[in-house]
Amino acid sequence: MPLSMESTRYSLVKGERIVRFIGRCIVSVRRVKRDGGWAMAETETVNGVKESKLWKGVFAVSGIMSTLVIYGVLQEKIMRVPYGLNKEFFKYSLFLVFCNRLTTSAVSAGALLASKKVLDPVAPVYKYCLISVTNILTTTCQYEALKYVSFPVQTLAKCAKMIPVMVWGTLIMQKKYKGFDYLVAFLVTLGCSVFILFPAGDDISPYNKGRENTVWGVSLMAGYLGFDGFTSTFQDKLFKGYNMEIHNQIFYTTLCSCVLSFTGLVLQGHLLLAVDFVSRHRDCLLDIALLSTVATASQFFISYTIRTFGALTFAAIMTTRQLASIMLSCIWFSHPLSWEQCIGSVIVFGSLYAKNLLNNNKKSQTQPPPPPELPQYGKPESSS
Repeated sequence: MPLSMESTRYSLVKGERIVRFIGRCIVSVRRVKRDGGWAMAETETVNGVKESKLWKGVFAVSGIMSTLVIYGVLQEKIMRVPYGLNKEFFKYSLFLVFCNRLTTSAVSAGALLASKKVLDPVAPVYKYCLISVTNILTTTCQYEALKYVSFPVQTLAKCAKMIPVMVWGTLIMQKKYKGFDYLVAFLVTLGCSVFILFPAGDDISPYNKGRENTVWGVSLMAGYLGFDGFTSTFQDKLFKGYNMEIHNQIFYTTLCSCVLSFTGLVLQGHLLLAVDFVSRHRDCLLDIALLSTVATASQFFISYTIRTFGALTFAAIMTTRQLASIMLSCIWFSHPLSWEQCIGSVIVFGSLYAKNLLNNNKKSQTQPPPPPELPQYGKPESSS
């Protein structure tokens, strides 16, 4: 009996050594094939991955640039260009908010149903409503401001949202920011102030005749920045506090916005007036439908870009988009720019690009080290 147990133990030890030997041989063969005959295949695979990422980048950049640039041109056209022979202006900003949110909520609901994800709210409904209220106020201030300031002024002023975001981030999420962040925020605000305070001349839009009020327009933009900073910060807190899909938040936020904006239209008595306006001016109805479509499409392009390439790449794309929107608006609607405004633009976009570049360098320096090499044949394995 003892002899049988000893022979069994010997057989097990011998079998274990054979298995280890075969494993090391396989590792060596893989290394030889990788360094030799399979090197070309590995290079082709890497090139394929790079090419795939390149096309994904082209798709993301073209999607964001096209949708948001078209969105900017359309919102300026709707709010600042007259319709019809009688030169009537569209004045119902809340109706635009309602159409945009209705389209986005319908598409996000379809996306949730198509992906077979739960439609039930993940967070308490009142938190969705809070985001909806501030989002409606943000968009309404944005549209109303176009009645009193030009689109280039509005777009450049949006770059100053860093300050309210930092303030709300400190108050709501107890975030701490570095001195460089405050420096960039100061430079962006300085550039925006120069752009607003040194206009090239009177705006040629007939909508502004007798209604020039830059102070009121800037006040509306300040309201936009404050409400938008709170919205984005509270959305960030909602994502971190709950296991929430982005389509779920978009659906319930825009659904609440639909209800609130519809209620506001009814209480103000603007619903029937807006419907009557678009029924008499079909080109305005087409503009609003296209505006809602590109606004909805931009939401999904933004989500795709952040998920695929990260927030830093998205920030650089958005900065480029704002610059392209200002240039296109100046060409399309003949907005003159003074040399002071050009300097202000350089300060703003130079600061933003410098911030993106510095953040990108920090990210590359904090990349994890490459994984250790596989143990080679003849070398002892780690004891761990």
